[in-house]
Amino acid sequence: MAKVLILEQSKSMRNTLRERLEFEGFATAVAERSEVSENICARRGYDAIVAGGDSSEVATLGVPFIVVSPMGTIEGAVEAVRCGAEDYLTAPVDMNRLLGSLRKIVERGEDDEQTERVAPTKPTRRRTGGETEQIIGSSKEISLVRGLIDKVAASDARVLITGENGTGKELVAKWLHLKSNRAAAPFVEVNCAAIPSELIESELFGHERGAFTSAIKQRKGKFEQANGGTLFMDEIGDMSLSAQAKVLRALQEQKISRVGSDKDVSVDVRVVAATNKDIRAEIERGNFREDLYHRLSVILIKVPPLRERKGDIEELISYFIEKIAQEHHSAAKPIDDAAVEMLSAKPWTGNIRELRNVVERLMILSGERITQRDVELYC
Repeated sequence: MAKVLILEQSKSMRNTLRERLEFEGFATAVAERSEVSENICARRGYDAIVAGGDSSEVATLGVPFIVVSPMGTIEGAVEAVRCGAEDYLTAPVDMNRLLGSLRKIVERGEDDEQTERVAPTKPTRRRTGGETEQIIGSSKEISLVRGLIDKVAASDARVLITGENGTGKELVAKWLHLKSNRAAAPFVEVNCAAIPSELIESELFGHERGAFTSAIKQRKGKFEQANGGTLFMDEIGDMSLSAQAKVLRALQEQKISRVGSDKDVSVDVRVVAATNKDIRAEIERGNFREDLYHRLSVILIKVPPLRERKGDIEELISYFIEKIAQEHHSAAKPIDDAAVEMLSAKPWTGNIRELRNVVERLMILSGERITQRDVELYC
């Protein structure tokens, strides 16, 4: 079970975060900043920290961290990014986003541990590897997606993945990378919706020392970090028009320039983008550049919502039960047919992400087996 340290001076906020994270299956500890040191963190084995306040102080603890600020500011966001925060959230906290960021941290840590066990004497860097989840299902709709991945992956063609939240767009992007000739190179992700518009250019293209107030040293952006590999730009539809123009240039010329620099840096990057928005409608509203759309959408992959592939729900439930049992170091619970039927009939507006959360909830709260009554009570 992943262990999260909540560093927050406000008692009410600490309790709120603790209750929700424990409900979602995390082990938690709470503290005020003054009580925590790097030695304590190392000894107690925290997987992640959720912290309010000064990013630079949390960065010294040696644990991946997420900043939750009661009043978000540009300066605070810049400082968080500079110090290496995994995400920067403002109150009221978007719990789905917080949980998503925490799970990414935990999954990355599991990948790193697996790599160390396999080759403990060799220096390695993180890659998307064998721990990547499978695309589960045998329906016609999801089989079509897998077929497109197999056909497209070996090329360097840019891919635009569309679909509702929670359908698995990121998983499709990872498999495009894993099946490509770039699989041994970095797979770098950037969530365009999670980064303030004022910081997106620095995040993508990097910056030079002194480019802005908090730029105390040169920093490579995501394009340079992904050189030779794949850059996954999630929620591309939320990117500002000014950043879109620079991304378009990078795609056209395979060159970028860091913020505060007039020198070009050549990059060899395959871009895979994803969005939950209707990009055509965004173009008509003037929110998205049509020329960028055509650059990104050499191949279009639409990931179907769960309601259009209900035949896969039973298979997904079985898969999640086994996976969650492994994560919690517990036995997989059997599930009654009536419970599966009831779950299959639900609308699943949150798609596969919502289904996984519900299965995890049922695993935690049910008795020796998951029954129809459990579904009625907890879903």
